[in-house]
Amino acid sequence: MQADFGSEARDTASALGRGGLCRCPNCGQGALFTGFLTVRDRCEACGEELHHHRADDAPPYFTISIVGHVVLTAALGVETFYGPPLWLHAVLWGPLTLGMSLGLLRPIKGAIVGLQWAWRMHGFGGAEATADA
Repeated sequence: MQADFGSEARDTASALGRGGLCRCPNCGQGALFTGFLTVRDRCEACGEELHHHRADDAPPYFTISIVGHVVLTAALGVETFYGPPLWLHAVLWGPLTLGMSLGLLRPIKGAIVGLQWAWRMHGFGGAEATADA
């Protein structure tokens, strides 16, 4: 028996944007998270089930990649052109790394949940995923 996922197309760009703003990928009104990284089981505004998500290790991976590229490039640039003492590097790059990591992790996870919703992955297609059972 093949599942009927409906014929309506889901806009990937708007789902990514809504998820990145930590809103429901379906309606854009309800909050996506209950805690810092805990995704709601269901949207409070439209009732869309969100417990299907399988973000797993993707948000930290993308966060580390982005923060690493930005901080490493900036640190190498500052070292090359100014050559400040090591304590100044620690004062500059430690807080920047921590702030960027905490600031990007939640929107990236929201965007990944939105992408999974738009692509009907892991049961977001209207039927339970048989491979995840």
